[in-house]
Amino acid sequence: MNATLIKSDLIGLAKDQDWWRGAVIYQIYPRSFQDDTGDGIGDLRGITRRLPYIASLGVDAIWISPFFTSPMKDFGYDVSDYCDVDPMFGTLADFDALVHAAHVHGLKVMIDLVLSHSSDQHPWFGESRADRYNDKANWYVWADAKPDGTPPNNWLSIFGGSAWSWDARRCQYYLHNFLVSQPDLNFHEPKVQDALLDVARFWLERGVDGFRLDTINFYTHDAQLRDNPPLPVEARNASIAPAVNPYNHQEHLYDKNRPETLEFLRKLRALMDPYGAAAVGEVGDAQRGLEIMGEYTAGDDLVQMCYAFELLSGEQPDAAHVAEVMDHVARVASDGWACWAYSNHDVVRHATRWNLTEDAQRLFATLLMCLRGSACIYQGEELGLTEASVAFDDLQDPYGIEFWPEFKGRDGCRTPMVWEASNQNGGFSTAAKPWLPVAHEHLAMSVEQAERDPHCLLDHYRHAIALRRAHPALAKGAMQQMRADGAVLQFRRKMQADELLCLFNIGPDTASVALPAGKWAVVDAVPKATKIEGKTVTLAGWQSLVMKPEGDE
Repeated sequence: MNATLIKSDLIGLAKDQDWWRGAVIYQIYPRSFQDDTGDGIGDLRGITRRLPYIASLGVDAIWISPFFTSPMKDFGYDVSDYCDVDPMFGTLADFDALVHAAHVHGLKVMIDLVLSHSSDQHPWFGESRADRYNDKANWYVWADAKPDGTPPNNWLSIFGGSAWSWDARRCQYYLHNFLVSQPDLNFHEPKVQDALLDVARFWLERGVDGFRLDTINFYTHDAQLRDNPPLPVEARNASIAPAVNPYNHQEHLYDKNRPETLEFLRKLRALMDPYGAAAVGEVGDAQRGLEIMGEYTAGDDLVQMCYAFELLSGEQPDAAHVAEVMDHVARVASDGWACWAYSNHDVVRHATRWNLTEDAQRLFATLLMCLRGSACIYQGEELGLTEASVAFDDLQDPYGIEFWPEFKGRDGCRTPMVWEASNQNGGFSTAAKPWLPVAHEHLAMSVEQAERDPHCLLDHYRHAIALRRAHPALAKGAMQQMRADGAVLQFRRKMQADELLCLFNIGPDTASVALPAGKWAVVDAVPKATKIEGKTVTLAGWQSLVMKPEGDE
């Protein structure tokens, strides 16, 4: 597939420069989506084969987690060549074919750019560590030891221990916020920024419609290498790192969240705009995630959207919590744009994390489609997949291996997608043993099984996404008058003549609330039976209800 065809596809799909606002994005973890070669690992051709299914959901875009050349110490989030495809996933030609096919199906393609760090196998790092005087000597974060030989400061790695590792070639420490094999790039070096912008340009020229920006708030570090202050016990939050990780004991003022990051984001936005491309940044911060989201998405010269971890939290959100989060967003990110998700490749699947019944999953799916912001769905979420139990001997995730058994890592949410129940690998692979085992309990939840049941969760996801697409107010409108009345969350969405009242009973018991003044007609109710008496509506447990002013067409 030649680049000219790919670019023409892009131009045809990019007419709406605002396509990302309110978009529904389907996240694909390529190792676990579809194996087309029989080696037990998912690949690009497998994704292409399954595009009709993804398109049938009604989503606007796909986000593909890293597929670049990598030694796979962190499964692709350690990149050794930013401009090529790792052979386990296929070739650049396979990627071009995927982009073309996605565009034919009306799907945008977003890819996962890992810019804060590379692999230690990247040629850039090999040259940088050779000595202190080469052309790339300053491309990574190097620092001398303290007089006693200890690391330059107290910064910690998310994966455990110090964020500094000693390198005998340079007799200096290098910074790694994640694995030792993931050295941090130095964004204070202009040539590094230029090289990373060239990476983004390479993929834009191949036809991608945007990027998911991994660990966006880690790009820049404090040039003075000041120590992070301690965080009081009562302020610690385990949403970013597990509670057993001392990373939670610091206030991360200096190793991330630096204001200099904004300069690079403006350059990236200026590069993306002519292509009609958009980016969603991952904000990894347990204390200031929403504030940073507001800073990074404000105006029209930074990234279009970011997501924080408030709805990726461990406890099931009730009406009061959702209202509190949205009120917080309104205060600190009124000029920005959020992207909401319940599950992804880094957290326990929300069906398990929140211990949800299928009725509860339906309600949360509809809620996701009614909140102001864009939305991400993680592969298998639409089937109701639960967190898989992975034995220690089968673990692949270095994070889980490090903190086992108190924290079992991320493999449980990364097990293969289940397409059919007819074999032990669920239609994912013909290999004798895939890279992670298919959870036995997932086989009965396969796409094949779901397609036979018109009342399944998969059908509801399609219904909820279609509801969003049918109403501009849900995709791009303002969100007003949000409040929690006991277990019932209610708010309005409005865009020009399209106005909706959204009510969600976030709990198993029936609940009654008063309707606002005026007459209201039901647009959507799940379950369908709705009891309205005068100005009072009674909601069944886990019922969602969307209404419009009576008389609206």
